[in-house]
Amino acid sequence: MRDNNLVYGYTIAPTEKELTVETLWNTTRRWMIENPEHLPEKSFIHWTINEKSKYTMCHFWSNFEIVDLSFYRSAAYESYFQHLDRAGGFFYERWGDAPVHSIAASMLLRKEQIHWFEDVGYHHPGYAHCPNKPEMHRNCICDKGQNFMYHGMCNRRFAEVGDIYKDQALELAHLPDRK
Repeated sequence: MRDNNLVYGYTIAPTEKELTVETLWNTTRRWMIENPEHLPEKSFIHWTINEKSKYTMCHFWSNFEIVDLSFYRSAAYESYFQHLDRAGGFFYERWGDAPVHSIAASMLLRKEQIHWFEDVGYHHPGYAHCPNKPEMHRNCICDKGQNFMYHGMCNRRFAEVGDIYKDQALELAHLPDRK
């Protein structure tokens, strides 16, 4: 990952249960507006927030993530995490590490810094990823018929959207919530 300037890697990206993150995007939005100095000039936030400023519920499962720890130690991530902690959502809504890590990664990184480990098979009850390419599949023990990632909305969105500029991200943060 270091050789390719990658910061965050994952194997599976489902949608989150909305009841567990009801105020996460609005809390994130406030942090963005109050801390624009921490936002990069371009980021991949459009993966987690659509053009109407609605949280897509897409997140990288943290069951398998490889991260450059300097990302979690950065001033931007620390500021964001402290803001979330003061808001109380970890306790009152059950904000989990996966949606928090995912929003932070998409908000603070560019798409080219995030890597899907397509060649790594992964199974968790209800979700599975089995590599499609024959040269990858022959090393895995998995049921290609139960392959979540190639059909999941979040994986399609990952392929379709790109980075947006800081001013565009801030415009999305200022839009009213579209529930």
